[in-house]
Amino acid sequence: MELVCEWCKGAAENGKNTVYWELPDGTRAIQITDTPAVVCNECQMVYQTDVITKEIEDQLFLIDTKKIGNSISYKDLMSAPRLLKRNYFDFSS
Repeated sequence: MELVCEWCKGAAENGKNTVYWELPDGTRAIQITDTPAVVCNECQMVYQTDVITKEIEDQLFLIDTKKIGNSISYKDLMSAPRLLKRNYFDFSS
């Protein structure tokens, strides 16, 4: 399936980039490397989809963030042990 840029509707492709995320408790921000991204070939926009954004936010809410350094890869973040099975405070589903 061909990706379409949400910004300019041009042709896009899957890629990765580094993002910075504020922890849910607001104490600090961390760097998340190799994060899945959409890369637009026309307007050069690089962004995370809503699905990836929700996955990151849920995971940061469900793990012990004190065990994360200033930088972590997306793969390591998503494989970190959870304190809860799921986000019981998310009523959007």
